[in-house]
Amino acid sequence: MKRWIFLLALALGLALGQEAKLKACFIYVGPIGDAGWTYAHDVGRKKAEAALPWLETKYVESVPEAQVVPVIDRLVREGCRVVFATSFGYMDGVLEAARKYPDVIFAHATGIKRAPNVATYMADFYQVYYLNGLAAGALTKTGKVGYVAAFPIPEVKRHINAFALGVRAVNPKAQVLVRWINAWYDPAKAREATEALLAQGADVFAFTEDTPTVIQTAARKGAYSFGHYTPMLKFAPDHVVSGQIVHWDVIYIDFLKKVREGVYTPKNLEGVDYFWLLQHKAVEMGADYGVPINPKHVPLLKAASMTVGGKKVAVYDRIMALLKDMSSPKPTFDPFTGPIRDRKGVVRVPAGRKATLEELLTLEWAAPGVVGDWPGEPK
Repeated sequence: MKRWIFLLALALGLALGQEAKLKACFIYVGPIGDAGWTYAHDVGRKKAEAALPWLETKYVESVPEAQVVPVIDRLVREGCRVVFATSFGYMDGVLEAARKYPDVIFAHATGIKRAPNVATYMADFYQVYYLNGLAAGALTKTGKVGYVAAFPIPEVKRHINAFALGVRAVNPKAQVLVRWINAWYDPAKAREATEALLAQGADVFAFTEDTPTVIQTAARKGAYSFGHYTPMLKFAPDHVVSGQIVHWDVIYIDFLKKVREGVYTPKNLEGVDYFWLLQHKAVEMGADYGVPINPKHVPLLKAASMTVGGKKVAVYDRIMALLKDMSSPKPTFDPFTGPIRDRKGVVRVPAGRKATLEELLTLEWAAPGVVGDWPGEPK
């Protein structure tokens, strides 16, 4: 009898333990081996699962943006209570699915539309892009900096502009040459765009796409570059200067804990929008983890100077001072503080004011020094 009671209690305990698991599912636009965006999200997923013993996760990779709804249908059938959709182009599909499944919690990365059961989130790099722009402005010898960009959406435009503002703060006559590849993951297009920019004279490169192709292609011609989303120093140790590194786990852990605790429900997410920056530890500047600038290039940045408040300072010192400030709980500096005009001379951020979050999320204009097609540019 005692043995039967023990086994029953054990079975009940196991059942309760299984019920207590929160199942969160992740939808990726690219392959987890892309070394960029999707790989970084998957690292965040794994870290969240390791940190939260009550969490169970699943992912689906390489989901075309137009096919997200059928994938969500399948995940909901499989018991997913939280769905993370990790591409801007999933937005309308996520909203459609949210109406079909009002008891499921959705979180859309880079999104700008929410609903009672749809939150949005972003670990944003615009501060880091500005810092890397300072370095790029100091390192270019031709005055031409190449930028390989995926899609002309506000997120990418915001990052290009922040980068260009940094470049011009050091080198007022420099140009940022932009090439759009209209793909998140297409190594062939990224290589072709990089080669075209090299042919135009670009000798420093940044990018927003999901592979290390730009770095590898630029390195073969001896050009400097800045990594994106993950540490990319290993792909060109002599040429990678720094980069943008994301820590999605910081957001995923915070969000899922709040779901578990009942803080977030399928009825109260319309006002939930993570836009986490350096101060939230969601991103870092680095050629590698804990390496803000590749030591091989520090001497060049220390030798280069720029004017700040009427005084000459080393570019390296300026970068490190701003990195410290923007990583603090209450930053005093923001790259999008006016006066800022666009490349047509129109005032976009008035003097003494910082761009609002809404302005950053819907940004369409091009900064001074940006050269190339700019779909959606205001007239």
